[in-house]
Parts: sequence; structure tokens; C-alpha cells
Amino acid sequence: MREGDDMKQAVVIGGTRGIGAGVTRVLLSKGWSVLATGVSDAEVEAFRRENPQEAVEARTLDVRDHGAVMALFAALKDLDGLVNCAGILARDAEYEIETFERVIDINLNGTMRCCLAAHPLLAQGGGGAIVNTASMLSYFGGPLVPAYSASKGGVAQLTKALAGKWAAQGVRVNAMAPGWIETEMTEALRADPARNAPILGRTPMNRWGKPDEIGMLAAWLLSEEASFITGAIYPADGGYCAL
Repeated sequence: MREGDDMKQAVVIGGTRGIGAGVTRVLLSKGWSVLATGVSDAEVEAFRRENPQEAVEARTLDVRDHGAVMALFAALKDLDGLVNCAGILARDAEYEIETFERVIDINLNGTMRCCLAAHPLLAQGGGGAIVNTASMLSYFGGPLVPAYSASKGGVAQLTKALAGKWAAQGVRVNAMAPGWIETEMTEALRADPARNAPILGRTPMNRWGKPDEIGMLAAWLLSEEASFITGAIYPADGGYCAL
């Protein structure tokens, strides 16, 4: 990451695709220096080609690898913000225990690993911020995605727990709860009229959200404008959970 006296430093885990890429783009537009991680070398290389800015660096990271997570943060001199966006779902396969455990390990345990690794850096500056990615499924169950639902419910409660633990050190911890967002993960749903129509029918804003809209929420939660906010879960779902 490029260092500068006035440039804030952020790490976006899962920041090379989907919602995470939207977060990365918005932070860059607001003058942050960003280290974005991706799950594979191919994904990271594609991101580098599309985002050649000096203020962004991309690396491969498996959030299940505790040693690799610790090493990534140990190499940083300072840190102002962490955004955890790494996550997967496997739909009906989540009723197989091996798949269930893998989803939980990435979505929930991976979030905790990154929070723990980033915490000393955030605390040493006298006040950094973490933004986790929960989901509308933090509020209600998803019959096709039991592991994803459980993991996102866990992320919401983890966020509240860490907020209470680290507030005295000036580290704020909040979470976003996205609804139906235009990403590769939802491409099949958007392409199927029989599945797309009920989603739009229940969404008061009658459209899918965009990754950069979630990025705007993340950027605000990291900013001084949210300096008295911690332990909060912010829905970003076009009103889907309001009904």
C-alpha cells in the first residue's frame, strides 16, 4: 500500500470481487489506500489488471489459514480500517456437514481471524474501525442455505461482542447487512424470471442493489462521520426486511 501522511489505510478482505470490490472502489474514490484480498491468484490478477491505481494492492488470502491471516497484518505498519467481505454459500449442499463446516469456517471464523489479527494495529492508532458483512439472513432463516444463514447470524452477534470488548480502546466494530445485490453470486437468480420476480416484488425499491452502494455504507461506517457508532448492524436491502 502506498503510504502518505494524510492517506488512510484499509484492508478489504474479499475485496477483489462482488460486494468487496465495490467497497474497494468506493474507498479508493475517497482517497484511501487499500489492500484488497482475493481467494485465488487468478481472481487477484484479474483485479490488478482492472485496477492499476497506485493506491491499491491486491493479494491472495485464504481466510481459513490463520497463519496466513496473521502474516498479512503483521507486515503492515499501520491500519485505519478493516472491511470483512469474504464469504461463500453452497445452497442445498450446506445440508452436508462437510460443506456446512466449510461455509462457517470462511464466513464466520474467517471474519473472527481477520478481526483478531487487525485489532492491535487498529488499537495502536487510538481509534480504527472494523466493518463486517452480515446479511438480511442475519434476521431470518434461509431454508436453502442453513450454513450461510447461521454464519451471518453469527457475524451479527460477533460484531456486537467485539464492539463491546474493544470500545475502550477506540476501536469501533459495525456490520452491514446487504440484501439482494448484483454480484456473481446472484447472477443465476437475476437471470431466472420465476425467481427474480418474487424478489423484486417484495423489495419496496423494486430493484437489486449495486456493490458500490454497499461500498458507500462501508466507507461511511469507517469515517469520522460515524465516530459515535459501534455495535450496529445496518441493513442495505432496499426495504426488503422492512416488510
